[in-house]
Amino acid sequence: MKTPPFLRVACASLLALACVMPAAVAQETRAAAPRQALASPTAQPLKVFRYAFPIAETGFDPAYITDLYSRTVAAGIFEAPLEFEFLARPVKMRPNTAAAMPEVSSDFRVFTFRIKPGIHFADDPAFKGQRRELTAADYVYSLKRHYDPRWKSGNLYLLEADKILGLSELRKEAIDGKKPFDYDREVQGLRALDRYTFQIRLAEPKPRFLYHFTDGSFTGALAREVVELYGDRIGEHPVGTGPFRLAQWKRSSRMVLARNPNYRQVLYDETAPAGNARLHKLAADFKGKRLPLVDEVHISVIEESQPRWLSFLNEEQDLTENVPADFAPVAIPNNQLAPNLAKRGIRMVRYPRADVSVSYFGMEHPVVGGYEPHKVALRRAINLAVDVEREIRLVRRGQAVPAQGPIAPATWGYDPAFKSEMSEFNRARAKALLDMHGYVDRNGDGWREQPGGEPLLLEYSTQPDQQSRQLIEQWNKNMQAIGIRIEFKTAKWPENLKSSRAGKLMMWGVGWSAGQPDGDTFLALGYGPNKGQANHARFNLPAFNALYERQRELPDSPERQAAMTEAAKLMVAYMPYKVHVHRIWTDLSHPWVLGYDRNIYVREFWKYIDIDPAELRRRGSANH
Repeated sequence: MKTPPFLRVACASLLALACVMPAAVAQETRAAAPRQALASPTAQPLKVFRYAFPIAETGFDPAYITDLYSRTVAAGIFEAPLEFEFLARPVKMRPNTAAAMPEVSSDFRVFTFRIKPGIHFADDPAFKGQRRELTAADYVYSLKRHYDPRWKSGNLYLLEADKILGLSELRKEAIDGKKPFDYDREVQGLRALDRYTFQIRLAEPKPRFLYHFTDGSFTGALAREVVELYGDRIGEHPVGTGPFRLAQWKRSSRMVLARNPNYRQVLYDETAPAGNARLHKLAADFKGKRLPLVDEVHISVIEESQPRWLSFLNEEQDLTENVPADFAPVAIPNNQLAPNLAKRGIRMVRYPRADVSVSYFGMEHPVVGGYEPHKVALRRAINLAVDVEREIRLVRRGQAVPAQGPIAPATWGYDPAFKSEMSEFNRARAKALLDMHGYVDRNGDGWREQPGGEPLLLEYSTQPDQQSRQLIEQWNKNMQAIGIRIEFKTAKWPENLKSSRAGKLMMWGVGWSAGQPDGDTFLALGYGPNKGQANHARFNLPAFNALYERQRELPDSPERQAAMTEAAKLMVAYMPYKVHVHRIWTDLSHPWVLGYDRNIYVREFWKYIDIDPAELRRRGSANH
């Protein structure tokens, strides 16, 4: 394939980087070609939307997955009863598979959902040639799967914290008796009242319980016969009622989602926020169009930032989601779209993420864990030695802001006035803390030992991509400056995730994104019963647990805000997590991508965007 002139110029300007087409993208282009070549002369070419993940997926079973990228794919396949409006700001829920918004009791303990009749699953051999209608029993079954010990649900903590009556007891009975989970046993807290109605009863008030039912990758419906057919391989055979189905999958390399022929008629009907002329025009232009607007979504996994960025410049991707930090200075100098990209018609959408980038300390690890004063002092000293401003400038290229605590912007409970030592950089204070608590160099080799004289060696788990290498370089410099040895253990992200959930890592750096507009998502990182799930640090402090439980029961109010702030202060004081930054993302799309905007709580944005064939022909894009 001949390299276009603009790419030769781009490559020359980007520090003389090699202009190489990534193997995963090359494979994608070859794979897409036969479908178009075999089409009849009068058939319209497929509308294909292409972009790349920087991290590999782990699977597509809602009862297991927790990572952002797997959940993004799953959200396009499975459907929850509710969803967030795509263009609404602030965010707003609406019915999805539900016929209307659920009935909620005045005490926030009883939630009654009514499902629309006539919704069908995508075709699958499990249905033996019959169309399979979605029913209330499918939601009951799918929620119960999170409690089944067989599936090791990474999201069980969310449901158990809400105390659905009878389900935790049913799970305990299966574990204690070492017998299969009894799906047919009716429990008071989760029942199908009729073919299209199910009801959930909670032991305690939960005012924000409905948020769980906006995410198909968590509370989406599966059919029992599909799960029973595929068994432990259900994560490879996702079958839902959503706009797309998984057509092809090469693990950690490439995913193809195709339009689901059984998807019901859903029309674009979005309301733009007041004062936003661009989004008002978008809503008017797309109103009444049937969703999804594209035929296929092709997702490549390109872990290294250089080939991912070049594949976008070379028009092998239609969108780059979050411009790689290494290329932010040339793509968005001073956070403005570069003139050369603007001339090509490339569009920019820039937005703060509701997320945190953290490094956690294994609280059960003998070196960095524990609640004794000297262990707390060690973690606080390490925090004080981390130069976050340098990390933002050199590694993140300005695309982040320092974090003061665990709660991210754009979620309820975030307090912009909250300040803490989380973002403080003070090596002198770090050294003083270490000296005071006995972390000193006893043998004169230049490295500190533990108070009892044992070696002090940190082990930080990481990934092999470029940004991870840059981040651990900063960690190495920061720790050397205060006399602490640190080593790095590299593995693929899915491998680290598995080890982390099992409590096998001393330290690891990860991002945590909100799937709903509430700060509870982030406080859940410190809740003791969430160990091995959201709580990778395995932090377990009774005072924190009590505050966390209290804020969950309260409606949004000054009283709840006070409880959340106190909980955040305890996470800062005990430092199970070093919260580095909140990220700012900039997405770029080529001019033939229509309708793109970003709602950070809508994972499956692809159903709202279109590809303009006329613009593709006009620009002569060779790779589409």
